[in-house]
Amino acid sequence: MKNMKTLLVTALLCVATAMGAFGSEIKLEGIFRGENLFVKNPFAPSGVGFCIFEITVNGQVATDEINSSAFEINLAMYHLAEGDPVKVVIKHKEGCNPKVLNPEVLKPKSTYEITAFKVEKNGKVTFSTKNEKGSLPFVVEQFKWKKWVAVGSVEGKGTPSANNYALNIILHSGINKIRVKQIDCTNKPRYSAEVTINNMEPEVTFKPGNNGVATTQITFSRNTDYEIYDFYGKRVSKGNGASVNISTLPKGTYFVNYDCKSESFEKR
Repeated sequence: MKNMKTLLVTALLCVATAMGAFGSEIKLEGIFRGENLFVKNPFAPSGVGFCIFEITVNGQVATDEINSSAFEINLAMYHLAEGDPVKVVIKHKEGCNPKVLNPEVLKPKSTYEITAFKVEKNGKVTFSTKNEKGSLPFVVEQFKWKKWVAVGSVEGKGTPSANNYALNIILHSGINKIRVKQIDCTNKPRYSAEVTINNMEPEVTFKPGNNGVATTQITFSRNTDYEIYDFYGKRVSKGNGASVNISTLPKGTYFVNYDCKSESFEKR
């Protein structure tokens, strides 16, 4: 009986050890961009065999040779088209840490090409693209106040076929310069060419006027985008409208960007 108990305890310990040894996973999700994954595979903690014991791609067990210190997961063999979703699960033993050397190949990449780009007098922006690889947002930027300012965005469709986009922005008086920007996993922005349009509406004015004094609000001659900065360059207000309540601002000098110009006022 004693031997039976010993054998039972030993068996339970073995099961527990095995469960602990095979309890870790690395999960990667993204899209297929025509590139494969490369994996660094250390030895198992026991010194026998390698760390990884199974890989699945979209639920299918991979047939790649994983019993080596480095190997490639051949995604092309799963008959994936560019842009198809991919889910890779790497199962490995406890106490060792395999590493995917290039996980970024599953992330969307900015590859778009602009085929048409137009800005209308009412502020409607339309553009068309081709050769997108994965969905990434398109940010529309407008040059004003001596800098490029993000004024809208649309989510990219991410397909290589022709895609069309539209959104509305507010044009400032005079010459407007507009462009499209996209940023992928490299954190390097890709810009379109600039489009210009001349807005013939008169310039916006503001009260109390440049270097003027205000106590509770400043007003514009019509609706405009604006930014207000304190004396130290900290932005304290941003928006669109014909007036701004400044009653809660501390006394001091402030700088206001509006329409296509920058001025200042004194809060008392």
